[in-house]
Amino acid sequence: MSDFFDSMKQGMTEAVQYSKNKCPDAVVHKFSAVDVKKIRSNLAMSQTEFASAFGISVSTLRHWERGDRIPQGPALVLLNIVAKEPQTVLNALGKC
Repeated sequence: MSDFFDSMKQGMTEAVQYSKNKCPDAVVHKFSAVDVKKIRSNLAMSQTEFASAFGISVSTLRHWERGDRIPQGPALVLLNIVAKEPQTVLNALGKC
């Protein structure tokens, strides 16, 4: 448990330092915004098919496509990968 705590403490310390611009060596991963409707259209999938294939609720997908909401976090990462390598993701998910 001590190793876990030390790791968490280090992460939080680095996050605070980064927020104060005191951590120039921090690695920050930023993912570009995506056009969800375009990604889905390129795959020739209906909203229901796309949502089911990638584990997204149809409601959430519709909000993204309308622009009411913007994908963030793991969803944004997934969509960036799907945009670049859709067949690889489908194969990995066993949905080829």
